[in-house]
Amino acid sequence: MTTALGNLRVLDFARVLAGPFATMLLADLGATVTKVERPGTGDDTRAWGPPHDQHDQATYFQAVNRNKDTIALDLSDPRDRAEARRLALSADVVVENFRPGLMAEFGLDHEQLRAGNPGLIYCSITGFGRGPGARLPGYDLLVQALGGLMSITGEPAGEPQKVGVAVVDVLAGLFATTGILTALHHRTRTGEGQRVDIDLLSCLLAGLANQASAYTSGGVVPTRMGNQHPSIAPYEPLPCSDGELVLAVGNDRQFTDLCRVLGAPHLAADERYATNTARVRHRGQLRTELISLLAARRAEDWAEELTRARVPAGIVNDIAGAFALATDLGLAPTVELPRADGSAVTLCRNPIGLSATPPVYRSAPPPLPLPLPRHRNT
Repeated sequence: MTTALGNLRVLDFARVLAGPFATMLLADLGATVTKVERPGTGDDTRAWGPPHDQHDQATYFQAVNRNKDTIALDLSDPRDRAEARRLALSADVVVENFRPGLMAEFGLDHEQLRAGNPGLIYCSITGFGRGPGARLPGYDLLVQALGGLMSITGEPAGEPQKVGVAVVDVLAGLFATTGILTALHHRTRTGEGQRVDIDLLSCLLAGLANQASAYTSGGVVPTRMGNQHPSIAPYEPLPCSDGELVLAVGNDRQFTDLCRVLGAPHLAADERYATNTARVRHRGQLRTELISLLAARRAEDWAEELTRARVPAGIVNDIAGAFALATDLGLAPTVELPRADGSAVTLCRNPIGLSATPPVYRSAPPPLPLPLPRHRNT
C-alpha cells in the first residue's frame, strides 16, 4: 500500500509517552521507525503495570509503540554511541526526550549531527524548555499541576484533580508530530533540516485554549467548576431517574428544543434563560428546573429522544461502552496486529483518515531487544 511517509527514516530515542506517541503516528503514516532502548530494561513503560495483557506485557508500552523496530544501545558505552551516531547520520528525523544537555554529552545532539547530516530534522521534547527550567523533571502530573490544569479540574469545593489520562504528553506528541511534518515540508522546498523544540508546559498552556485566553485577553483567572462550563449553559451532567444525562446545549435553538422535549416550552421564553448569556448568569436556577424535569425518566430514554430532536445529549459511558459505541457507529475503533509468535494484540486505531495514503498497521509493539553482541579482542 502507498503510504504518505514511506521513504522516511526515524530514529526514536524517546521514552514513556510524548515522544513515542509522536513517532508511532509517523510510523502509522508509513515511516520506518527504529526505537533505541536501554539494554536489559528498555523503555520505562515496559515496567508500568498493571494492567498487562495475556502475554504479561504492559499495556502502557503497547499504547504508543506499534509499527516500530527496536535496538538496544547503551549510550554510555562508546561502541553503542558510535552505532547510534551511525544510525542518526542516515536518518531523516531524530526524536529524543532526555534531560537537556545529555545528548550533547553523548555527541548526539543536533549541533553535532547536522554537520554530517544537514537535512536532519531533530526534535527535542523537554518538560520546561532548555533554559532555566532545563533541570525540572517533565512528568505529566507535575506539568498538569504547575501548568494550571489541575486548578480548573475538579469540584469547586474539592481538591485539584488531574485529568484521567496523561493529556499533556498526548498534546506534546501531537505538537511534536506537527512540528516534524512542518520541518519536513520546509526541507522538501529548501533541502535544509532544522531543530524542532517542544516543551510540555508550553503545550499545556496552548492546549488550555479558551481557559488560557480568559486570562491572557480577559484578565480572568479560571477556577474549578466541576462539570459545568464557564461560558455555556446547560453544559454538564444532570441526574435523571437512574443516572446522569450529559447535556451540551451550545445555542438557543438547541435550548428551545430541549425545553420542548422536556414538556416545558415556557422555559425557553423566560428572560432568565432565553439567551446563552442569561442562562450562564442564572445557571443555578436553570439547573434546579432541569433536574426536576429530568427526574421523570431514565437517562438513556431522554438521550434517545433528545438526540432525535438534534439536542446534544448522551449518557456517561465507561471505556468499554465508548469502544462499543464507536463500533456501533461504524468507526472501527480498533486494529489487530500480529506478533511473531502467531498471537495478536488489539489496539486503538489511528484516527487520521486519508483517502489516498491511509495509516498502515505492520507490526505489534516490539519485544525487548537484546544488547548488541560483544566481541573480545584476541
